[in-house]
Amino acid sequence: MVRIIDKITEMAAHISAWMLFLIGVMVTYEVVMRKVFNSPTIWVDEVARFVQVWAVYLASAHILKMRYLITVELFTGSLSRKKLRFLDQFALIVVASFSLVALYYGAGVVLESIEMGRKTSTMLGVPKWLTESAIPVGFGLLFVQAMVEFFKLVRGENVAAAGHQI
Repeated sequence: MVRIIDKITEMAAHISAWMLFLIGVMVTYEVVMRKVFNSPTIWVDEVARFVQVWAVYLASAHILKMRYLITVELFTGSLSRKKLRFLDQFALIVVASFSLVALYYGAGVVLESIEMGRKTSTMLGVPKWLTESAIPVGFGLLFVQAMVEFFKLVRGENVAAAGHQI
């Protein structure tokens, strides 16, 4: 099961990377249309923001897995491996707990948006739930990956954390 979750996380990260590339293509297209042809588009700004929101939330679980989150290493340099492992487990529990809260409330916002039929206030009028659903999906992935990383530590696997092996 751990391998499946790791693969899903990796696949989400690859999708996220391609989404960021797509944003670059869209913005380049907009610049060319605006500056060369004097014909700006009405869709690039909103679609690029939509894709960026999804890319960030899809990548979050992979960033946790790779331990690329911002960490504060003020006191950890002098700690033993056992204490570092405990702190890492504690941090993963905090991330998992926050993820569950964000998942719960994010799903509520999405359901409310669907029920009320909220749309963006732009010319495209895109349903807001399309963007808002990135929150429960991203935090759901982050929760599952945090639990996987926690159980890897409990099992005694070597996991890279904050620039060192635990």
